[in-house]
Amino acid sequence: MEKTPKSMRLHIGVFGRTNTGKSSFINFLTAQNVSIVSDKPGTTTDTVEKTMELLPFGPVVFIDTAGIDDRTELGRLRIEKTNKAFDRTDLGIILTEADVWGDYEDYIKSELLKRKTDVIVVINKTDIKKPSEDFKNRLKSLGLNFIECSSIKSEMRNEALNKIKLFLKNDEPDKKIINDIISKGSTAVLVIPIDKEAPKGRIILPQVQVIRELLDGGNTAVCVRDKEYPELLKTLRPDIVVCDSQAVKFVCENTPSNIKLTTFSILFSRFKGDFKIFVEGAKFVEQLKPGDRIAVFEACTHHPIGDDIARVKIPKWLKEKVKGEVKIDYFSGLDFPEDLSVYKMGVHCGGCMINSKNMILRQNFFKEKNIPITNYGMLIAACNGCLERVLTPFKI
Repeated sequence: MEKTPKSMRLHIGVFGRTNTGKSSFINFLTAQNVSIVSDKPGTTTDTVEKTMELLPFGPVVFIDTAGIDDRTELGRLRIEKTNKAFDRTDLGIILTEADVWGDYEDYIKSELLKRKTDVIVVINKTDIKKPSEDFKNRLKSLGLNFIECSSIKSEMRNEALNKIKLFLKNDEPDKKIINDIISKGSTAVLVIPIDKEAPKGRIILPQVQVIRELLDGGNTAVCVRDKEYPELLKTLRPDIVVCDSQAVKFVCENTPSNIKLTTFSILFSRFKGDFKIFVEGAKFVEQLKPGDRIAVFEACTHHPIGDDIARVKIPKWLKEKVKGEVKIDYFSGLDFPEDLSVYKMGVHCGGCMINSKNMILRQNFFKEKNIPITNYGMLIAACNGCLERVLTPFKI
């Protein structure tokens, strides 16, 4: 369970005012002291995450957030972190106390519903005070489901978890990265360049996940560097080839047209987000002009090196494509621009480090502004004149 990537887990966010017991509640649910607990308001200064196995859903992530009512200067920064947690929450829990509901709770509810996130209310500290019938009726009138709980009573833990499960959804439990576009027993060749960006002694997460899914589905995975790829094709005819986006032009030129071909980044654009939005965004590359401003998103945070794909290679390919320089702003991790209107388009990485909720929400922000967004793999393929080729394995 601990080795399951956080991006593959359902995210449960716990929100509320300061000192409503959010940290105690997560400690209570996970049966571990993962969050600092204190009677002093504002103890939680940043979002804290804890994973646990929640059967039958598997690994989930509980997100402990700072109090939404902290109006100090430091509190403002804490609330910014809390607001970012809304974007990756699959189920939102509003933690409150008996007969306490006001503007702060309404704000949390509206932010979650705006993101089409399911919401439940947990009335905490019922050992101190029970909620009145009027309060429960008010929650019902707001269309909110609720449970009553006391985080200091360990015997209530299983009951609370079982009630939370009733509201937890996993709409796409069988969503596949690659196995749904090939037949069982297929052979896949994975072209993985070993260059400056390849981590020493290992391969990156998307490649690992593709290999694992292929093996789980009874398929064969053959890994090869781009340098040895043409020689491999002399003795092997795979059913599909998946390459690193940086090698897409070379691999396209050396792959027979009757063999399916795509990239790791494109596989993950479909797995994590709305595939059609990314495809339409990729077509907009043909309309880019020198001087256009682009937002580039890297879901992971890493130290850029001399041959960095986002800061060196993508600008180079774009310059060649549009016959001039474009302006690029970079956003790493969970950072996201407040004003999208200044951009001609957005370009997102494969998104292996964020969950589908966050990826689709980001796409929808662009869609609402009528601004195209695509992903690294599609952009690179478009710049190299092989977009149509790498989209052939998919029904679009």
